[in-house]
Formats: sequence, structure tokens, C-alpha cells
Amino acid sequence: MKRIGFLALAVLLSALPTPAQSLLERLGYPPDAKLLVLHADDVGMSRAVNRASIEALEAGWISSASIMVPCPWFSEIAAYARQHPEFDFGLHLTLTSEWKYYRWDGLLGALQTPSLHNSAGFLHATTEEAVTNIKPEEAEAELRAQIRRALDAGIALTHLDTHMGVLFQTPALFAVYLRLGREFKLPVLIPREQLAQQAPHLLELLKPEDLVIDRVWLVPTDTPPAQWQEAYLRLIENLPPGITELIVHLGYATDELQAITVDHPDFGAAWRERDLEVVRSEAFRNALRRHNVTLVTWRELAERFQKARHE
Repeated sequence: MKRIGFLALAVLLSALPTPAQSLLERLGYPPDAKLLVLHADDVGMSRAVNRASIEALEAGWISSASIMVPCPWFSEIAAYARQHPEFDFGLHLTLTSEWKYYRWDGLLGALQTPSLHNSAGFLHATTEEAVTNIKPEEAEAELRAQIRRALDAGIALTHLDTHMGVLFQTPALFAVYLRLGREFKLPVLIPREQLAQQAPHLLELLKPEDLVIDRVWLVPTDTPPAQWQEAYLRLIENLPPGITELIVHLGYATDELQAITVDHPDFGAAWRERDLEVVRSEAFRNALRRHNVTLVTWRELAERFQKARHE
């Protein structure tokens, strides 16, 4: 099965101007606006990730973040989100547990959702392993439980997205993703340009009620650490008009985070601290201003989208 990935997204994709322009105008923005959801993934994964993400939200370095419910530090970030409804928190729907020693299971456990878990009782470690084994109905039950747990914790959710891209991998899983967003009246992260190039059949499942942004970008995994900031500055310099989500992974490279991410350099402790250094740098913020990039939240996009649909 071909994996739908979003790790090479620094390469500029061919423009698909008509939907992008019409969406901007429908939402009340100029047709040449460059809107950026600067988004931190994996909140709730660890204390070091929570600290860095909270700092970035409070300082305005990022505009949005998403929370992982099954992870050990969910309770801390849930309490914070409940006390700070002004911040844009979504849910990072989680069907994998990728670290070597730091593992978690689903909320429903292996007895209720055996296809989601490996022989040790943890969620599968890779996207490929997960997609090979997961039964969509069990995934839907688990993810619905995650959403309800977050809502019960008092989090004012603004959107849904998918950890490690699992829900983009098959039509059945993508249908689960869309169904949950519609059920809970939350936008789900759907990048039109990537799907048009990698999985156009998934676009056929969309309805007019679905908010579809233009693209999702991440820094390429082969970026040398010494060129980290430069890579992000190039992304901002080349940002086209439309709605883009730029995903960052924030954290402090503490002993805790280094132990969690051992033998996993991609999205590891050093990666996360480099991302934090970029978003808080004056050079990065200057680049946003210089290239007329406007930070937006999922809450703002959803409110404008719903208003436009009912006008």
C-alpha cells in the first residue's frame, strides 16, 4: 500500500489557484492573502513538549496546537486548556505509539479494540503496521472515545487532525476521520494540494460542509541541523497565497525528552528544541512580517467558514 506522507512538503507544489482563491474570498480575505496556521503537534506527549508549546502559545509564536489524549501528560495540558479557552487547541487523533520505550495504549484498550494494539498491548509503532492491522470500526470507536475524553475534560476543541497521518492512508480510515469531524462539528485537517497529488480518490468523499485548506508543510526530515532556521525562512519566503498549515514539533531537549525519543532522530528531542528556537527567533518573526504572512487559528477559519456557508 502506498503511504500518503507529508514529510517532503517543503517542496513547493504546483498551484491550484481557483479553489484557493475562491476559499479565501468566501472567508472574507483578499485573494492574495497568505494565511498560516502555525501549528504545534503532539501536545500532551510529555512535560517538555507541554512546557514548550504553552510558552509558544502564550508568546504568540504559534497560533494553534493539537493534543494527544492517550499520552501520559494529557491531564496537565487538559487542565491548562480548560483554564485558557482563548488558545486554539485541537485533537491529535492517535492510533500509533512510536517511541522505543515510552509507549501507550488506546483508551478502550486491547480487549475492546484488539486490531489497534500489538502483542504487548500498545498501539502500533508505525503507520504501516497500524494500517495493516486496524479495523476501521475499532479505530472509530477509539477516536470517538478520545474526542469525548477531551470534551469531558473541558477542552474547547477547535479542530481535529491525525497523528502520523494514519487517517489519510485508506478510504475507510479517511471516512472515519470525516465522519467524526461532522459528528462533533469540528473541522478536520485536510490539505487539498497534497491529496490532489497523492490520493485524489479521497477528495471524492468530501462534502460542501468540509473545510479544506490548501496545503500542509513540514520541514524536510533530511534538513541538516545547521540549516534548520534557513529551511524555515525559505518556507516562509516561498509561501503562496491561500491557507497553509505549517506543522512544528516543540520541546525542550531535557533528560525526559531525550529518553523518550532515544534512537529516533526524526521528531526527537534535538529536532523539537530546534523547532522551538526557530519559532521564537526574531529572524523567523521578521520573515513573517516581511512576506505579509498572517497567522490565523482554526477557530477563526471555522467561524468564517460557517458564516460564509449560511450567508
